[in-house]
Order: sequence, then C-alpha cells, then structure tokens
Amino acid sequence: MPLHPQVIELMARRAELGYPDNSEVTPAEARANAAAGRMAIPSEKEPVGEKTERTIPGPTGDIPIRVYRPNTEGPHSLIMLFHGGGWVVGDLDAEDSTSRGLVNRVDAVLVSVDYRMAPETRFPGAPEDCYAATVWAVEHAEELGVDASKLAVAGTSAGGNLSAAVALMARDRGGPHIEHQVLFCPVIDHNFDTASYIENANDYGLTRGGMIWFWEQYLGPDGDGHDPYASPIRAESLAGLADATVISAQYDPLLDEAAAYAAALKAAGVDTTYTEYPGMTHGFNGSFGLIDAARDACDEASNRILASFAK
Repeated sequence: MPLHPQVIELMARRAELGYPDNSEVTPAEARANAAAGRMAIPSEKEPVGEKTERTIPGPTGDIPIRVYRPNTEGPHSLIMLFHGGGWVVGDLDAEDSTSRGLVNRVDAVLVSVDYRMAPETRFPGAPEDCYAATVWAVEHAEELGVDASKLAVAGTSAGGNLSAAVALMARDRGGPHIEHQVLFCPVIDHNFDTASYIENANDYGLTRGGMIWFWEQYLGPDGDGHDPYASPIRAESLAGLADATVISAQYDPLLDEAAAYAAALKAAGVDTTYTEYPGMTHGFNGSFGLIDAARDACDEASNRILASFAK
C-alpha cells in the first residue's frame, strides 16, 4: 500500500517546520526541537480522570513520573509506560495521547516514567530506571489504588525497546510478574542491515542514519549493542515472558525487527500477536486526531491487555 494520505499530510506539516537533523545539533537542542514540533502540530488528548506528577526513588536518584487515572472507581489495573525518542529525545509529553488512550480503554492507572536520557546516561541506565519504577509501582500498589497482579508495560520505539527489556528483566530477576507487553514500532536489535532498514532508509520520518545516531548516543563508544537488555531479540531464551502485542508500520526502518521479534516470541511459546499497519510510518500510533490508525492501534493494544488480564 502507498503512504496513507493522512501520513503524507502530517509529514508535509513536519517538514515545513524546518528543524535540523538531530545529528546536526546538541542532544539538548534535539530535545527542544522535538518538544516544539509536538507543540506546533498537537495530537488530540482524550480527557482522563486525573493527571499528577511526582518523583520516586531510582537507582541513582529521583525519577520523575506522571500518573494518569481514569474517572472510575478502583482498584484499577496498572500500566507502566516508557516514552519513545531514541533514548535521547522525548519526555513525559511525548506519549501523552497514547497514555490517555490506554487509560480510558483499559480502565487502568498508568505510570509514565521519565527515565534518564542518553548521552548523559548511557545504557543500561534507561532500562534500570524503568525496571526500578515498575518495582516501585508494584510495591506501592495500595497507594496508587491498583491491583498489581494486573500489570502491563507499554511504549513506542525506544519505549517499546524498554518495555521489552523490562519484561526480560522482570523474568530474569524473579519479578514483578508482568501480564502483558505492548511494543509499538519497537527498537529490538542493534542491526542496521535488515531489508526494511535499507528500503525505508530515508524519506519516511525516522531514517537509518537517525537510528545509527540514536544507538551511538545510547551505547557510547564502549557499549554492547548485543546485550539482550539493549537488543531483546538476542536474549538466550524468550520463554516465560509476558503476553505480547507487537505493532509495526509498513514504512519504518524497524519493521523487520518488530516482525522478527514477534515471530521469535511466538516460537518461544509466548502468547503474541503481530500487526503491520499498512501505509503507516514510524510512531504513527501517537498521532491521535491526525492519523485515524493511531486510535485503531490503541484499541488493538488495549483489547489485548484486557484479554491477558482476564486469563
């Protein structure tokens, strides 16, 4: 399928903003440009019951979090959300629309985690923060008003990578038990030579060169991109992981690794569904009100989370 007309329109609007490539500016400037871009072309934000912010203890200091609540009576299930942005850009606002959508569809409390960013903090700082926040939320279930036995993790792009990593860490470290992982357009493997990386290298938003830059910031000169908490598909075993929903976009350099991870999860006996959204580009799922398929993807993910919780 060709690019969807809504995607073409959104890409044109973003191009008109004229921001330089991330590799041409400092990480701080890249973050500012990303935030300004979201302000210039805002996505729709569904109303939720409450949104609050606070900090919680992390491995090396406080971690900022944002807590979204539905306007229904609890206790609720719990979703931990880790935002995208190549581990370098992005913030708690980056997946505000997705967070709200999941809260409303799953009737869950959602905790969005502002983990430490690269290059100031290299791997494994981000997944360790996300894991620590997940442990904290489960340990503070009563305070949060949640049933911690109904726990899911979710994220887009680097956030999908971190969700997959936290699922692995929770299995490897004996908890907490995660029922479901939602991986939207996830980064799964430190490998830039798949067919989708070549075919979708340029012209579709996220580029091959951009991903190489993100990985360089994340790993630094001495990082191991083959560590399974960096490249989840390289784990020795994927058995015993949380149920998974993997959602990809046709015109995304990361398409093939998302498909490969879903297949590997299925082969390991994990309850997994995989959906490639035709005509879409990387991160389409966050564009509520701009791309209709964003809500479709949120509906799909939410229904899968609910099915895991109902087991």
